[in-house]
Formats: sequence, C-alpha cells, structure tokens
Amino acid sequence: MTCLSKAATIGLKHERKYAIFAAVNSWLKTFAWDFQQLFLFSLRVIRGMVSRKFYISETLEQMYLIGVGSLYLVLLAGAFAGQGFAIAFSNELADFGAKNYLGRIMSIAVVRELGPTLTGLMVAARVSSGITAEIGAMKSSNQLDAMVSFGIDPIQKLAVPRLIALVLMVPALTIACDAIAITGGWIVATLIANMSTAIYWSSMKERLIFGNLFIGLLKPFVFSFFIAFIACYKGFSARGGTKGVGKATTESVVISSITILIVNFFITKLVHSAIRGYL
Repeated sequence: MTCLSKAATIGLKHERKYAIFAAVNSWLKTFAWDFQQLFLFSLRVIRGMVSRKFYISETLEQMYLIGVGSLYLVLLAGAFAGQGFAIAFSNELADFGAKNYLGRIMSIAVVRELGPTLTGLMVAARVSSGITAEIGAMKSSNQLDAMVSFGIDPIQKLAVPRLIALVLMVPALTIACDAIAITGGWIVATLIANMSTAIYWSSMKERLIFGNLFIGLLKPFVFSFFIAFIACYKGFSARGGTKGVGKATTESVVISSITILIVNFFITKLVHSAIRGYL
C-alpha cells in the first residue's frame, strides 16, 4: 500500500506539472493569436484613415464626447495630483534649503511624466470602455452586419473617426492637465511652502524647453493610437452576447492602461537618450 500511495503521489505531481505547462502554453497561444489579430486590425484602421470616404459628422461627435466629456475628469485628477506632487517635493527640498527649485521640478515632472501618463490613464479608463461597449453592443445586436449589407465599412464608419478624435483630443487634454497641475503646484508653493509667486513661475519657465515639451506631447499622441486600436479591436471581437461585451470592456480598460505604462517607459528611455542635448 505504501508503494502504491507513493506512486500515486508522484503521478499526481506530474499531472499538476503538466497541467501548469498546458495552461501556460494555452495562454501563450491565445496571446500570440490576439496580438496578431490586433496588429492586422490596426493596419486596417490606419489604411482607413487615408481612404477617400470620411465621416466628418461622426468624427466631430467623437471629438466632443472624448474631449469635452473627459475634460472635467482630467482637470480634477490633474489639480489634485499636481498639488500632491508639490507638497511632497516642497517638503523634500526644504530639507536642503532648495525650495526655490520647486517650480523647476514641477515643470519637469508634470510635463514629461505626470500630465501625459495621468491623461492617458484617465482617457483609457473612460473612453476605451465606452468605445468597446458601444461597438460590442452593436455587434451583438447584428448592427455591424447590417452596415455591411448596406455597403458601409464598419471600420471606416466606427473605428477611424474614434482614432482621429483620440489623436486630436488626447494631446489637447494633456496640455490642459499640465496647466492645471502646474497651477495646483503654484497654489501649494504660495500658500503652504511660503514661496514667492515670481520665483515659482520663473523657475518653472526655465524647464519649458523644446526637449521636455516634445516628450510631453509625443507621449499622448502615441497613447491615443494604442487606446483606439485596443478599444475598437475588443469591441469588434466581442462575442458571447452581453456577458461577452462586459468581459471585452474590462479587458479593454486593463490592457489599455497597462500598455500606456509600458509604452511610457520605452518612450522616456529611448526619446530621452535621443534628445538629451535639448533637455
């Protein structure tokens, strides 16, 4: 009995090991398949941008929904994040007697990192979920098939206007986030850190140079493409009715947010090294 029990235990361990390998193998295959389909879908959307057929009204509507609809969220997040940064930086700088550099540090931190990343995450959380849910609901109700039957390309009608709107609105929202975050830092500098307004703004302007502004605007431009591609792809590939649409919406937000953080790291690393002389 002892030998049999040992053999059974060893067999169970082998089964568990193979089950883990099988699960990892299945996940890798699914990931590779989804990545391939996302890449091909992105090429179709980019090709649709240069097509003669252009839906102006749909694009303007999406610009309003994405830009104006996300403005309050971006401004609110930027204001409190900027003030939080200013409090933390002012406390640390005070220990070295360098509070006069608060505006300089706020300019670099906000323009390069906080503004683009925070705006990208806010837009990904709000817009990508809406895009995926809307397109997924249209697919589950066979509206996409109806478009095809009437000779309308769903990608040209739905995906391209949303991509163009994101490309235009995300950088604009980033500029608004930068402005409100730096203003929030000024409020903290004058009311809490007891700094002069002139010193804060003069030190802040010293770092508003080409390199920092270029990185700060390049990031939201790149983020907008990833948000549009992922959100639209998840909407077009949603299956399984309302439950599948809900799952696709959740995956859209999660993947978009993680992608923004990963892309932010690589842009910071690569672009910072390329234009170091302008920083």
